[in-house]
Amino acid sequence: MSLDQLIENCKANNTKAQGELYNLFSSKLFAISLKYSRNRAEAEDNLQDAFLTIFKKIEQYKNKGSFEGWLKRITVNTVLQRYRADKVFELVNESAIEDVEIEIDEDTVSIDYLLKIIQELPDRYRLVFNLYVLDGYSHKEIADMLNINVGTSKSNLARARYILKQTIEEYNNSERSQSL
Repeated sequence: MSLDQLIENCKANNTKAQGELYNLFSSKLFAISLKYSRNRAEAEDNLQDAFLTIFKKIEQYKNKGSFEGWLKRITVNTVLQRYRADKVFELVNESAIEDVEIEIDEDTVSIDYLLKIIQELPDRYRLVFNLYVLDGYSHKEIADMLNINVGTSKSNLARARYILKQTIEEYNNSERSQSL
């Protein structure tokens, strides 16, 4: 069955088609959900909520643009909606923003470790970091998505980078001391 036919069957509330759609996209959407969630269990909950929203709103998809992109946007928005409700963002003074560069020794810091420490960031920092660095959104877009001001987005990104830099430096120092 083609993707277009699968979408049409989902619009007709065909549960078999919904199951196929879930099987086809759940792993990709879970990776997105995990990136924005605090842990695996929360990511699973967010994924289920995203699919409920997808099936509820699939009528709104008009076969224009990438269907996978539409699914990804719903998944990101589902996770962000949870954090908007939790009021995890704080207002900050824009003049206090300082850009931090992170140097990563790719021989000692694995991708798994990086993902782990990103996931451990406080919610407000993790969300802005992922949206800006990993997904390429602008601070204006992030501010609109999260109902915060641009300065708060910039500040949260700077704080995320600072925390990551400190964590990586501590990790590198402990690795060096263990190898001596």
